[in-house]
Amino acid sequence: MSEEPRASEGPREVTVTDIQMPIGSMIVFMVKWAIASIPALIIFLIIIGLSIPMLVGIATSAFRGLMGFPVTP
Repeated sequence: MSEEPRASEGPREVTVTDIQMPIGSMIVFMVKWAIASIPALIIFLIIIGLSIPMLVGIATSAFRGLMGFPVTP
């Protein structure tokens, strides 16, 4: 009879040395991967597009305050 793994055994380290995958499947996988990254890029650009003007506004306001110019609301 085969011995079942014990629950008390700790995690084991595994090293993957080779993946055998046909080139056609790999190309399809990479194309899907590239298409899936488009929404993440859009979200990233929206976040950057909103945060840079805010940071510029904060920096401008702080600079005006340091230079003695009146800060307008």
